Amino acid sequence: MAPNITLLDYAILPFVLAAIYGISFRFRNRHYPPGHPYRPYFITGLTLKIIGAVFIGLVYEYYYKGGDTMNYFLHAKIINSAFDDSPVKWINLLLRIPDESTIGYYNYISRMYWYLDPASYSVAALAALFGTLVGTTYLPIAVIFAAISFTGMWALFRTFARIYPDLVKPVGIAVLFIPSVVVWGSGIFKDTICLFGLGWLTYGVFQMLIQRNFRAGNILLTLLSFWLVARVKVYILLAFVPALLIWVLSVYTAKMKNAAGRFLVKLLALTTTLTGSFYIMTSLGEDMLGRYSLNNIEQTAQITRDWIQYSSKDEGSAYDLGNIKNIGDMILTFPQAVNVSLFRPYLWESGKIIILASAIEAFLFLFLTIKLLVVVGPKQCWVTITKDPTLQFCLIFAIVFAFSIGISTGNFGTLSRYKIPCLPFYIFPLLIIYYKNKPAQKFFLRLLRI
Repeated sequence: MAPNITLLDYAILPFVLAAIYGISFRFRNRHYPPGHPYRPYFITGLTLKIIGAVFIGLVYEYYYKGGDTMNYFLHAKIINSAFDDSPVKWINLLLRIPDESTIGYYNYISRMYWYLDPASYSVAALAALFGTLVGTTYLPIAVIFAAISFTGMWALFRTFARIYPDLVKPVGIAVLFIPSVVVWGSGIFKDTICLFGLGWLTYGVFQMLIQRNFRAGNILLTLLSFWLVARVKVYILLAFVPALLIWVLSVYTAKMKNAAGRFLVKLLALTTTLTGSFYIMTSLGEDMLGRYSLNNIEQTAQITRDWIQYSSKDEGSAYDLGNIKNIGDMILTFPQAVNVSLFRPYLWESGKIIILASAIEAFLFLFLTIKLLVVVGPKQCWVTITKDPTLQFCLIFAIVFAFSIGISTGNFGTLSRYKIPCLPFYIFPLLIIYYKNKPAQKFFLRLLRI
C-alpha cells in the first residue's frame, strides 16, 4: 500500500505554515495589540492545533497504518484525480452529483466507499477542495483543517471571554487547551469540522440574539456553521440547539424583576423546547433525521456500538453499559453513560498508551469535579449555576451530549474522539464556578491540596 504521507508533504508543509502564521500574526497584531488580554492565547492556541493535526496524522500513518482520517484523504485524492480528466467532472464529484451509473464516473465512485454517506463524504470533499491548493498532500491539508477549526474555537473563546472579562484565563484553558480536543479536533476528521461549527454557531447566536448585532457576516457564519454541523453530525444539534435556545431565553428572562413571571416564562419556554424537540424527533424525524429519529435512535445506538466494537478490534478498550432494549433502558442508563463519557476510562482500564492518555485526562476531569464539590460545596455550585444562564447552557449541552455518546459508542478509543465537542462546555463551567466563589490566585494551590 502506498504511503499517505510522503516527502512531498514535508516539502510543502513549511510553505503552508508560513502562509498561515503570516496571516495569523498580522491578524493578532491588528486586533490584539500588546497588553490586550486575548493576545497571549491566539498564537499559542493556533500552534497547539497545528501540532495536534500533525501529531495525529503521524500516529495514524506510522502507528495505526490507516484509519478514518486516511480514508478521507484517499477519497480526496480520488476526487482530485478527476480534475485531469475534466474540471467539470471534478466539480460534479466534489458536489456529489453523479451516481455509479452516470457515464464516465464509475471508475471514481466505485473506489469511494463513503460516496453513499453524505456526512463522511463531506469531509473528503472539503479535503479535496483544500488539496487543490497544496497538491493533495495529507499534512498540509490537515494543517489547513486545524487552522480553520481554530477560528471556530477562537470565536467560542471570544464569546465566553466577553461574558466573563475578568476570567479570561480559565476561559482560555477550557476552550483552547484541553489535550484531547487539541489532538482529535485538529486533523482531517468530522470532529474538526464540528468544533468549527459549534464555535461559530455559539458566537453567531450570541451576537445576534443577545448582543443584537445582525451584521451580514454574523448571519452567514451562523447559517454556514449550522449547515456544516447538520451535514456532518446532525445528532450534535439535537443536544446543542435546545440548550442554545434555553440560554438565549434565560438571558432575557434574567432581566425580569418579577420572580414568578420569570419562572413561568422559563417553564413555558422549556416545555415548548422539549415539545418541539420531541415533535422533530418523531413526526419529522424519519425525513429530517433518519436513523437519529426517536423511533430509530435506540436501534441506531445499538448498531453503532456493535460496529465500533467490531471494526476497532482494540483489545481491552471496550466497555459495556448493559443490555439496552428500549427508550426506558436508555433513560435508566443515563448516569452510567454520562460517567463513561466524562470520567472514563479509569486508569486501570487503559490497556494501551493512547487509552492511557485518555484515562489520565478523564481522571483529571473527575478530580476537578470532586474538588469543586468539596471546596465550593454542592449547594453553592447549584446556586451559582441557577444564577448564570451561560453555565446552564454549557452544562445542559455537555451532559446531554455526553449521554448520547456514552450510550452509543462502546469503545474507549473511539469515545475519546467522539466526546470532544462536549468537553470544553463541561470544563468551562467547572472553572468559572470555582473562580466565582474562590480567589483566583489560590486556584492551583488549592488543587494540589486534597
